[in-house]
Amino acid sequence: MAKHKEQYKCTVCDGVTAKWQGQCPHCGGWNTLEEYIKPEHTKRIKPGSVPPFYSLSVSEQPSRYVSGIKEFDRVVGGGLMEGSIVLLGGDPGIGKSTLALQLCKQFIDADIKTCYFSGEESVAQLAVRAKRLGFNNSKLKISNEMELSSVLAGLEKEKPRVAVIDSIQTSFSSNLDSLPGSMNQIRECASELMACGKKENITIILIGHITKGGIIAGPKLLEHTVDTVLYLEGDKQHYFRVLRSVKNRFGATHEIGIFEMKQTGLTEIENPGDIFLSERKEGATGSVVTCGMEGTRPLLVEVQALAARAAYGTPQRHASGIDAKRLQLLLAVIERQLHILVVQYDIFVNIVGGLALKEPAMDLPTIAAVYSSLKNTAIRSNTVVIGEVGLTGEARNVVRIQQRVDEAARMGFNRIIIPASSKKTVKNKDAELLFISDLEELARYLF
Repeated sequence: MAKHKEQYKCTVCDGVTAKWQGQCPHCGGWNTLEEYIKPEHTKRIKPGSVPPFYSLSVSEQPSRYVSGIKEFDRVVGGGLMEGSIVLLGGDPGIGKSTLALQLCKQFIDADIKTCYFSGEESVAQLAVRAKRLGFNNSKLKISNEMELSSVLAGLEKEKPRVAVIDSIQTSFSSNLDSLPGSMNQIRECASELMACGKKENITIILIGHITKGGIIAGPKLLEHTVDTVLYLEGDKQHYFRVLRSVKNRFGATHEIGIFEMKQTGLTEIENPGDIFLSERKEGATGSVVTCGMEGTRPLLVEVQALAARAAYGTPQRHASGIDAKRLQLLLAVIERQLHILVVQYDIFVNIVGGLALKEPAMDLPTIAAVYSSLKNTAIRSNTVVIGEVGLTGEARNVVRIQQRVDEAARMGFNRIIIPASSKKTVKNKDAELLFISDLEELARYLF
């Protein structure tokens, strides 16, 4: 007869502890521990059957499902791999369901059988959204059933080539006594769906919401399990959305696709430089253009800085789009190398458009923008600044410098300031290249 041991389980994260506490030691939730009895099985586990083995010389290679949305296809490596499991994560309301429904439209139009399981919207609500997105095809199979066994039965019956689960937090298994969205439910549902997808060769897109910590809501639990992890990012106050690949077994990681949120859905932006620089004000102080890298893609963006006399004893420091600690370091370098008392000023730095480019190449343009605001002198509008800065004020080279220079020249910027260490490797006949070795040379070339 099985023995029973008294324990306590968290109703939020399903974590187990030996005694009751006010706060769950696993997720930090208060008053979430409840008593439950776990049986201790004493039977020995029987050995399983011998699994089938295959050779690597597989004659039929898996294909990719090209959606026709160029930005999405490039991020995933040329299209969704047949039989792969894709996790599409992001903040609630950022546009994940909209993107998934647009993908369904593209697949249906390409005669790729697709199913959509929605636990967050009814069929009527989905129909309204689909109409807004220009969806006039009735071949998409839609279901509001999110119980795991029913979903698996539906997949085995319909045998679609692509299936969307919206969302993994609303999926649940009747075999578990925990609530939908708990860690055990998310693990169980994702594991069973993945097994079904591999067995039936179905490409499955799991939509997952993330919390501020990115743990309890689920996606962080599944990153090591799925084949591809995509995150849809962006500030809800801006129209731009960035689709970022952080894991891809069938393509490059850290690729991005840029979209604009409109009434008709997410519209891909093939040339983001035109968008991010379209509202740039000519002759403004504290403004400079730089070229950042997202994956293998160069992006021309505007870095803005504002220096104002500090009204209180401790000056304010605020960074949006760059690392805040890096800004503190760069301000210390400015004070030491350019002999400016930045301690007397409140400093605000922003990358226009809501993008976050936390890479070393943002150092020189950040210093240039701050210096321009401190001197109240505008930088020439045809200038691009690229490079890293060391603690002693020296300019350092950055990765893919030639690609950045070529993109800046292509966009019409003919005066490019870059580190002197790249002089032997960087060439461009369409722009004047100004090579600097330290911040003093940067100050001379800026104005």
